[in-house]
Amino acid sequence: MKIEFWFDFASSYSYPAAMRIETLAKRESLEISWRPFLLGAIFNRQGWQDSPFNLYPAKGAYMWRDLERLCDELDLAFIRPSQFPRNGLLAARVACLFEDAPWLADFIRAAYTANFADDLDISSSRVIASCLEAVGEDSAGILKAANAPAAKARLREQTEQACQKGVFGAPSFFVGEELFWGNDRLSSALNWAVKNKCQYNR
Repeated sequence: MKIEFWFDFASSYSYPAAMRIETLAKRESLEISWRPFLLGAIFNRQGWQDSPFNLYPAKGAYMWRDLERLCDELDLAFIRPSQFPRNGLLAARVACLFEDAPWLADFIRAAYTANFADDLDISSSRVIASCLEAVGEDSAGILKAANAPAAKARLREQTEQACQKGVFGAPSFFVGEELFWGNDRLSSALNWAVKNKCQYNR
């Protein structure tokens, strides 16, 4: 039984979701399909050229304070990024291309930590290389693969798939065809998966 986790490395609320989803899923014997995509492409289709948290200052101010409280509650380190949203393209290409790698979840958490706990520029190949090396991987070979045309095309296809599935924000979770949107719906998605496990395993 799998739960699809759709996320963008620049997404603020995807940070707490990414940091805890694996632990919560394992408790319920659920597997995770990590699905990075580019939220900016979806925002563009909605007519937005920036994050709604920047377009609507009051909403942005609330989000940052809410995220600060949430991270404190979850005992997660948090520093408001000096640039928001940051370009998570390279990290997303790595995660998309190596979706079945045993180190993937650790890399994803390392990249989110770099952005939201260490205020590092995750658009930098140096920062992403450090994240890969932190999980014991060959950064040079992985980054070379992630910058190849095939990796770029794969992420574009996955972002288009997100659009076709009706994803409009991050984080989003799918259990079968059921969509759950937002970090605050993670528990609901997991509960739905457990409740309907027999149905989806037919």
